[in-house]
Amino acid sequence: MKNLKYIFLSSFATLLIASIIFAFFYYQKTENENINGQNQPTSNLEAQKIDSEQSSVVPANFKNLVNNTITNGRENIITNTVKNVSSAIVGVNVTETRYYRDPFSFFFENRVYEKQIPGVGSGAIISSDGYIVTNDHVAGKANEIIVTMTDGTEHKAKLVGTDQSSDIALLKIEASNLPYLKFGDSDDILIGEWVIALGNPFGLFEINDQPTVTVGVISAMNMNLGLIQDRYYLNMIQTDASINSGNSGGPLVNSIGEMIGMNTIIWQENRGGSIGVGFSIPINTVKKIITELKESGSINRNFWTGISIHPIDDAIAKYYKLKSTYGVIITKVDSKSPAEDAGLEVGDVILEVDNIKINDDKTILYIFHQARTNDILKLKVQRDNQPFTTTIKLEPKS
Repeated sequence: MKNLKYIFLSSFATLLIASIIFAFFYYQKTENENINGQNQPTSNLEAQKIDSEQSSVVPANFKNLVNNTITNGRENIITNTVKNVSSAIVGVNVTETRYYRDPFSFFFENRVYEKQIPGVGSGAIISSDGYIVTNDHVAGKANEIIVTMTDGTEHKAKLVGTDQSSDIALLKIEASNLPYLKFGDSDDILIGEWVIALGNPFGLFEINDQPTVTVGVISAMNMNLGLIQDRYYLNMIQTDASINSGNSGGPLVNSIGEMIGMNTIIWQENRGGSIGVGFSIPINTVKKIITELKESGSINRNFWTGISIHPIDDAIAKYYKLKSTYGVIITKVDSKSPAEDAGLEVGDVILEVDNIKINDDKTILYIFHQARTNDILKLKVQRDNQPFTTTIKLEPKS
């Protein structure tokens, strides 16, 4: 009995000690969990609540701040310039009356009928009182001209004057306090600088209050394109900013919004596709023409030179011992003419006119068609292989 009692007491003591140790470690574990996890959620709902409280340190307008930052980052000198000049761009809608001879008129009297031909182009407001420049090929022969502003309002325009040779026309609408473009200096253009071509192709101002915009660079300067449809294109600006159909007459502006040219020609492949080459009339040419159009409505080219010229081929170059076929050779000098007064003689070779290199007889004709009565031109001439300079005054025809 004594042994059984001893065994029972020993077992009870062992169990009690084990219980105390287990309780001690369980208590410690629980306390540690409570201490380490006292800020931890005990449910998904609490977790969402705490996440919401933590996110409250982000400003309520954070999304707007991000959007504004992105927008400001997208804005640059080009976008700001477009915003500033767009309201000075106009659409030019014209109606031209053309007369046709009846193809069967040989059965009757010479019967002629007329047809109204609509056309569309672009223009730029150049003064607050409503003067607008565009191309002669847009408005020069129109019977009716309607100018459409970017807000869709329309004005009947008057043709102040036009010049077919330079392809420049000046319009006037009755309005005041208009936005207008400032002129730049086309003699100060940099090859490779950014430019913007703006216009109203297809008459879109009726459905859209913004001009179309294309951006490119100045590709080349002083490009002589020759005679195209009775118009002389000299010293043109070449750009890769696309000039779309209907953009003729619209402005070419530099990155600070100055008008440096008038969009005029799209160079196309034979099938009519654009090859990314466009040409603009330099603004210095435009300024000179519109000044005279304001004063008299036309350009005075009633002058003569008194010389006859011939292009230089290999045979002529060899005969006169010329180093190249550049320039034109004088074949006749009229008596008492501006050419005689300038000291020119038969056999002289004209190499340059006003610092423009003469490639052939067409080039010098283009220059004369850009000139005015009483203009004085500087000539670089070669005689007996010796160069010299002289001037010729384009005097009126008697």
